[in-house]
Amino acid sequence: MASDGESTEPGTLRPGGRTARVRAAVLDAAGDLLAEAGFDRLDLAEVARRAEVGKTTVYRRWGTPSGLVADLLGDMAEQSAPRTETGSLDGDLLANADLVRRTLADPRQGPLFRAVIAAAGTDPRAAEALHRFYTVRVAEWAPCVRQAVARGELPPDTDAEEVVRSVSAPLYYRLLTTGTPPDAAAAERAARAAAAAARAGVFTAADTGPAEG
Repeated sequence: MASDGESTEPGTLRPGGRTARVRAAVLDAAGDLLAEAGFDRLDLAEVARRAEVGKTTVYRRWGTPSGLVADLLGDMAEQSAPRTETGSLDGDLLANADLVRRTLADPRQGPLFRAVIAAAGTDPRAAEALHRFYTVRVAEWAPCVRQAVARGELPPDTDAEEVVRSVSAPLYYRLLTTGTPPDAAAAERAARAAAAAARAGVFTAADTGPAEG
């Protein structure tokens, strides 16, 4: 496959046209292989074979497995479902928890996330990509908490991002420690616990900031 002259760092491309189709095929193949075999067996040549593109294209544009994971997570963050606004804190957090639950219970997405989280423990670039992914997703849902503050449901100095993180944290913990995806009851408990803690002021600036020496 001929070079298109792009010099962007591998794993950070946002191309259009034919290049976009190649990228989509490669990322889809990479996600499948991650879900099936994990990060340690994410072989670029096998990704190229599954995507039906030339190996040189994959090596030139992504360079390494971690570069491919970085681009995959960036694409997943962009394609994730937007937040749901129900008009109440409880409803919004439950919608967030249910989205996380459905993602982790998905037969492809659940194993994929487990593979990326495992990779982040040993690969700095995978860790950075995972951090960026969750930064984007938390920022997407944080306005729900700020709207609850504006409605008077929460203390005015509530840390919106921390509230959103507290919803998904127990769901990921359950998946990673038991190997079992969270169910609807677990999602509801996580959402209600986060809402109750937020109303009690657990996530106010005074409680989430660094301790004074």
